[in-house]
Amino acid sequence: MTVYEKIMEYSKKYPGTIAWRKKAHAKVVEKHLNPGEEVIYAFCCQKGLSSFEIFNTYAVALTNKRILIAQKRVLFGYLFLAITPDMFNDLTIRTGLIWGKACLDTIKEVVVLSNLSKASVSEIETAITEYMMKEKKKYVKIEKESA
Repeated sequence: MTVYEKIMEYSKKYPGTIAWRKKAHAKVVEKHLNPGEEVIYAFCCQKGLSSFEIFNTYAVALTNKRILIAQKRVLFGYLFLAITPDMFNDLTIRTGLIWGKACLDTIKEVVVLSNLSKASVSEIETAITEYMMKEKKKYVKIEKESA
C-alpha cells in the first residue's frame, strides 16, 4: 500500500481533518524512503501552532525506521523533516472544540501537527507511542553494547 493510499484511508476514516494536495505531499515522502523502509501508518495534517493556518498541509508517515513529515510547495520545491527514534523525546496531545493537535517534542524542536480530527488523535497517539517505545528499546540495547 502506498503512502497516498494510507493517507486516503485515514482521510476517509477521519474526514474532519483539514488537508489539501495529499497526493503531492505523499510523493515527497515516497521519494525519501530508504531501501528496506516500510510505511506502517500515514496521515495528513497541518503543521503549526494556530488552527487558522489551514494552508500548511503535510503528509506524516511512520516507517519501520523513523517519522517522516513532508510538504510539496505550491510553485517549486518541498519541505522534508525526518525524526529518528533517538531524537524523539515526548508526545503531547491537545484537543479543542473541533480539532486536535499532536506535539512531537524532539531534541531540537517541537513539531506541532494541527487541525487533526478530534476523533483521530487517540489513534495517532497510540501509533506514535507504541512505535517509539518499541524503537527506543533498540537504541538502549545498542548503547549498552557499545559501552
